Amino acid sequence: MNGLRLIADIGGTNARFALAQNGRYSRLSTVEDGRYDTLHDAIVDYLAVLPAEERSGLSAAIAIAAPVSGDQITMTNKTWSFSVEELKRSLNLASLKVVNDFAATAQAIPHLAESERYVVGMPTSGTGNIGVVGPGTGLGMSSLIPHGADWVLVAGEGGHTTLAASTEEEFAIVRILRKRWTHVSAERVLSGAGLVNLYEALCAIQGIEALMLTPADVTRHALHGSDNNCIKAFDYFCGFLGSVAGDLALTIGAFGGVYIAGGILLRFKEAFAASSFRQRFESKGRFSTMLEQIPTYLILDDSPALTGLANLPLDI
Repeated sequence: MNGLRLIADIGGTNARFALAQNGRYSRLSTVEDGRYDTLHDAIVDYLAVLPAEERSGLSAAIAIAAPVSGDQITMTNKTWSFSVEELKRSLNLASLKVVNDFAATAQAIPHLAESERYVVGMPTSGTGNIGVVGPGTGLGMSSLIPHGADWVLVAGEGGHTTLAASTEEEFAIVRILRKRWTHVSAERVLSGAGLVNLYEALCAIQGIEALMLTPADVTRHALHGSDNNCIKAFDYFCGFLGSVAGDLALTIGAFGGVYIAGGILLRFKEAFAASSFRQRFESKGRFSTMLEQIPTYLILDDSPALTGLANLPLDI
């Protein structure tokens, strides 16, 4: 981690590039993915402004919003696809490590300052396995398992597990969504597009025509109290997220806490903390008492995957 490395966090909407050394990064550049036909083109554009001596012999670590298994990577919510070996060769990199974006986010957890953790619910503390979940363009999920003085990353695609309903109205929402998709995953409601899906489903249940809204429109109307279905959509979003986060905590035994990442909630942390999230997180029947002891945090670092990449051992 002492040598200079290129790091990149590639999401479904934006790509972030930086140079990292000694566990910290600088020269951050954020671009829209849509500006480029390929990941290779986006990286070349970033490297072009660097001095030749910094480009020579660079190692790189890339976090990608996709399953990472083998040499060929295909993004889930974008058409980019590439070979890791071909990308390394074409960019003349000394080494290239590609990991799931939420694996990189999980790697950041031990390196976050206290000021970068926003407690949701009653302050508690815990040690042990850590879960990470985050709504953005999609729904990411990962785990961090302590192993002696180190940590083991466990990347997954839990955002695509089947969405579970807990109330009659949630069952009604899922029935509406099933008319569009045969498999309604958690990501269909817990993402930017998911906010709109929730709003449109609530309108359909009431038999009224939905407005053409963006995710930003839904959150704006919800927080300003200017549209009742937007208010309800945001509340259901937080409730569903609480249930999914609680399921993750139970599945991995996340006594070290569950961390919420992703850009959607950063601007609304007070509203999120006041929502039904924590109540739904704890609402697990006979295991509610156990869930009450597990802390939940909102990550305030808006690029935790970059922090994780800056501290990622390249030989894992």
